[in-house]
Amino acid sequence: MLSGKARAELRRSAFRAKIIDRAIHVVTRARHAFPDAAPDKYGIRLVPDVSYGDRNVREHHLDAYIPKGTPPFPVVLYVHGGAFSMLSKETHRGLAMEFARRGYLVFNIDYRLGAANPFPRPLEDAALALSWVRAQAASFDGDPTRIVLAGESAGGNLALALALLTTTRRPEPFARTTFDGGPPPAAVAVSYPFADLTEFTKLVEDPRLPRWVKAMMFDACSGYLGEGAFDLANMPMLASPLLFLENGTPFERPFPPTFVAAGTRDPLLPQTRRLKAALDQRGVDCDLHIAAGEIHGYDVLTWRSASRAKWE
Repeated sequence: MLSGKARAELRRSAFRAKIIDRAIHVVTRARHAFPDAAPDKYGIRLVPDVSYGDRNVREHHLDAYIPKGTPPFPVVLYVHGGAFSMLSKETHRGLAMEFARRGYLVFNIDYRLGAANPFPRPLEDAALALSWVRAQAASFDGDPTRIVLAGESAGGNLALALALLTTTRRPEPFARTTFDGGPPPAAVAVSYPFADLTEFTKLVEDPRLPRWVKAMMFDACSGYLGEGAFDLANMPMLASPLLFLENGTPFERPFPPTFVAAGTRDPLLPQTRRLKAALDQRGVDCDLHIAAGEIHGYDVLTWRSASRAKWE
């Protein structure tokens, strides 16, 4: 049973996430009102709020961004970040459009969030979305044999775990469906993924990190694990896909080529380097991109040279 202090910390985390989430949604909605944010300015056709699962579940929806050009298009299944407890496909419209402007058909998904929806619900939703994309990509002029799993931060965790489900048999029903439903993706592209949640304690005790960064780390851990955030020793392996990759469990299918990026001022840079090392050890083609002086989330700042270089 959790202590009163622990329950209070969970309540503060949920409240903090709610406030930040509302603020970011207000800002992004205002930004979307500018003419240069309109998808059709770039020849992109937006098909919003497509159901990929249970129509009665608000989060089981995605936005499709259909690029200009000659189909069939390579496909990106994008899983947004936000500490597993906030943000949405709406706040990540700009990142989806960055892919679509480069000729990718993008399916930008929502999934269930927060301590009320702990592991494995977000991963179950991502797996359900992948099943839908495999079946429906062609109807949106996409090539289902060229699917990229992409995401950043918490979404990077989910994209990596989802890729693992396509390469390794697991007993969970949603994992079996994912493995049996098709081959691994053509590639994985993740930015500064929070891929090892067991490092939460180490991060919050690091005297070099500001208090607000430590709070965000706690929000991410509690947002994905709920009360399990206070019992990291018994964390499910798939909640920390980096550990899964490091523990040597053999792949039954080859893990896809992977692109990984982070900035040197990102507290998750060490995990990014570990991910590169783990994939190298397993013989997986992995391209590591490190941006000097950049912070967590730098690729959103598309006017900056480091962000433009990352997108190229």
